[in-house]
Amino acid sequence: MEPYDIIDWFENLSENAGKVQTQTLRRILELNHGVQYLQKWLRDINIQEMDACSLESLFTSMVPLASHADFEPYIQRIADGDTGPLLTQQPMATLSLSSGTTEGRQKYVPFTRHSAQTTLQILRLAAAYRSRVYPIRDGGRILELIYSSKQFKTKGGLAVGTATTHYYASEEFKIRQEITNSFTCSPEEVISSGDYKQSTYCHLLLGLFFSKEVEFITSTFAYSIVQAFCAFEENWEEICNDLREGNLSPRINLPKMRKAVLKIISPDPCLASKIEGFCEELQNRNWASLIPKLWPNAKYVCSILTGSMQPYLKKLRHYAGELPLVSADYGSTESWIGVNVDPSLPPEKVTFAVIPSFSYFEFIPLCRQKQGRFSPIDDLAEDEPIPLSQVKVGQEYEIVLTTFTGLYRYRLGDVVEVAGFHKGTPKLNFICRRKLILTVNIDKNTEKDLQLVVERGSQLLSEAGTELVDFTSHANVANQPGNYVIYWEIKGEVEERVLGECCSEMDAAFVDHGYVVSRRTNSIGPLELCIVERGTFRKILDYFIANGAAMSQFKTPRCTGNQVLLKILNMCTIKRFQSTAYA
Repeated sequence: MEPYDIIDWFENLSENAGKVQTQTLRRILELNHGVQYLQKWLRDINIQEMDACSLESLFTSMVPLASHADFEPYIQRIADGDTGPLLTQQPMATLSLSSGTTEGRQKYVPFTRHSAQTTLQILRLAAAYRSRVYPIRDGGRILELIYSSKQFKTKGGLAVGTATTHYYASEEFKIRQEITNSFTCSPEEVISSGDYKQSTYCHLLLGLFFSKEVEFITSTFAYSIVQAFCAFEENWEEICNDLREGNLSPRINLPKMRKAVLKIISPDPCLASKIEGFCEELQNRNWASLIPKLWPNAKYVCSILTGSMQPYLKKLRHYAGELPLVSADYGSTESWIGVNVDPSLPPEKVTFAVIPSFSYFEFIPLCRQKQGRFSPIDDLAEDEPIPLSQVKVGQEYEIVLTTFTGLYRYRLGDVVEVAGFHKGTPKLNFICRRKLILTVNIDKNTEKDLQLVVERGSQLLSEAGTELVDFTSHANVANQPGNYVIYWEIKGEVEERVLGECCSEMDAAFVDHGYVVSRRTNSIGPLELCIVERGTFRKILDYFIANGAAMSQFKTPRCTGNQVLLKILNMCTIKRFQSTAYA
C-alpha cells in the first residue's frame, strides 16, 4: 500500500465504523468460537446461523465484563504448556509482559501474529498522516531510541517479553524499513543488547554519525528520549572522541554490539570538531534546542507524550526548541486503539481516531455525580457499556476490549473523553488510568490528580529557575494519622523557603472532597515533600531493568508501596518539608 492508499483504507473504515465493529466482533468470535473461556456463556450458540447484529447483542448480554484476574488462570495454563483452545483456537507461541510500572507488577498478556501485524499497520498509517504535514526524504534515517528486553521461556516453552521486544524481533519490524523507505540508525545488536546504558550510548553515537541524514527522532515513550539526552549531556566528549577516531569507548563491552557498531562507523575528525563546537555552545545555554542544532534536517520528534509522559514534556520541549513534538499513537499491551490523524496538534490537544477493525471496542459511560452504580475505586459512577457507534462528544468512558488475541470484554482501565469524530469513528482524548493511586482515608486521588498538583507546586520551582527532574508519591499509613509523601528530584539550587511553599501549595491543590475534609479534621496529616539526591530516579530505573522491565516500556511509578523503592527513596532523601496549608 502506498501512503495515500493506506489513508484511503482507514478513511473507508472510519466512514462505516459501526458496521466495521459489528463485523470485527463476528470475525473474532468465528475465529475463536468454542474456546474454553467462552463455553460457559456461548456453548450452544451456532454463530454461523446468526446475523452480525444479533450476535453482537447476544455477546454483550451473555458474556460478562472481565478484568485481567479473570483471564489469569487461563493465561497461566497456556504459559505452563496447555495447548488446548483456552482463549484462542490457534495455539500461542508468545506472551507479552505489561510494563508493570502502573500497577506494581508485570502481567502476562496474549501476543499473536495479529499483534505484530496491527503494529506494522498502525505505524504505516501514522507515518502516512505525518508525511502529509511533515514530508520526509525517501531513504532518510530515523534516530530511534528503542530497546528490546531479554526474552525468557515459560515452563511450557512460550517466549515471554514486552510487546515492543516481540515486535522488534518480528518479520513485520524487518520489512517496515523497506515499506516506509526510512532506515533506523542502529543495527539490531544495539536495539537488543539488554544493557540500556550501552545501547543509549551507541544510539547517540550512530545518530550523530548519520546526523545529516536523520529525518526525525523517535522512541516509544518521551521518558526514553529525555533520559538519552540527559546521558548525552554527561558523555558528549567521549562520543565526539569516538566519532573523531572511528572507535568505540571501552564502556561498550558487549562484543556483538561493539562489532556491529565498529562495522558502521569510520573516523570523521571534521564532524567530531563541528559537534564539539556545537556542544560547547549548547552547554552555555543549558542544552536548549540541542536536537535541531545536532540534527539540522530533523523535521519533528515523535513519541508517546500523553498520560504519564506529560511531566516530561517541558524538558523535551527544552531539547527540541522550535521542532514540533508529534504524539505517537494510542495503544496498550493488550491492543492498539487509535491513530493520531492530526499530527500538527500539540500534545496537550492531541486526539486519537479509533481503528475499528483492530479490536471490538465498548465504552462504559462515567460521570462524577453520584448516580448509577457507584465505583469503589474512584469517584466515578458507571453506566452500562455501549458500542462505539453510540458514544457522545464530551462524555468520559472507560474502554472495554474484545481482541483477536483472546481477551473478551476486558476492562482496560483507561479513562478517555470523546473529543469529536473522524468520519464515523470517535476521536479520543486520553484522560488517565482509572486505577486509584493515593488513598489514606475517605480520600480518592488518581494519577491525573497527582499530576495536576505537582504541576501547581513545580510552578514555584520554575519561577526560582530550578527544574523538576522526576517525582513519585506514597500514601503513608504506617503512622496515625496517615499522610501523602511526595518525592522530588530537582536540578539547580533553590531556597528552602521556596521548597516549603511548594509543599504547602501541593497540599492545598488536592481538590478531592474526601481529602479536603480529612485534612481539615486532621484525619489525614500534613503532606510531606522529600527532596532526593540527583540520580535517585535513575537508581529506580536500574532497579526495574534489573528485575526484567524493558527500557522501551518503562514509566516512573507515580505512586508506590514497593518496599525496595521506598527504601531507595528514603535513603536518598536529603531534605524534608511539611505542609502548613491547613495549619
